[in-house]
Amino acid sequence: MNPVHPSELTFEEGVLLVKIARKAIEAYVTKGEHVDAANYAVISEKLRRPGMTFTTIERIDATGRTSLRGCIGFLAPVYSLIESTIESAIEAAVNDPRFPPLSPDELGEIIVEVTVLSNPVSVVVEDRWQIPSMIIIGKHGLVAEKGWFKGTLLPVVPVEYCWDEETFLAETCLKAGLRPDCWLDKSTKIYIYEGRVFREKAPSGEIYERDMYNEYEASCKKPGDARPS
Repeated sequence: MNPVHPSELTFEEGVLLVKIARKAIEAYVTKGEHVDAANYAVISEKLRRPGMTFTTIERIDATGRTSLRGCIGFLAPVYSLIESTIESAIEAAVNDPRFPPLSPDELGEIIVEVTVLSNPVSVVVEDRWQIPSMIIIGKHGLVAEKGWFKGTLLPVVPVEYCWDEETFLAETCLKAGLRPDCWLDKSTKIYIYEGRVFREKAPSGEIYERDMYNEYEASCKKPGDARPS
């Protein structure tokens, strides 16, 4: 069965995935309970197909500023899309090694975001300098892999940091524990995948789909600059 491609999702299905992620986090953090995907009997068969998600948790302070609180997900379709959402949400809440486990007191202070991913596709080119031209900022995420070293950055990351394509590649290499120019090394595998991002506006609040093209243009582009294509 083919994994779900992000483009297949309706807006309503994306909203549902965020709600499921929120419920999975709350149930696990407050009661130690693992939400069962089987409890969602009335959902589309699409969400029961294999799929890949990352769940990002951000904490919002009294001034409205957010900071990362956890982010974990899957780059292979080992679960159904709904199960991937549940598992990535719980993992991001309690098993991100960069942060202590989320506490019940924090549940009213977090924003939940779910990114639905396509299967990563290997980039095959004779001239490695062509790779940046194959990346669309705001649409693509990247994976760098060499031997035991592997790392990924989601499509939202270059948007939030205003990176160009070469910087995005360099930062992905660093995330993998490699040199920033690893993407020029033919022994390094570079993969590209697509992603759609659904996010709460406020803790347990309205859910929307992020328009990362417009975010990038508004925050990062200067007058006269070309828009990502």
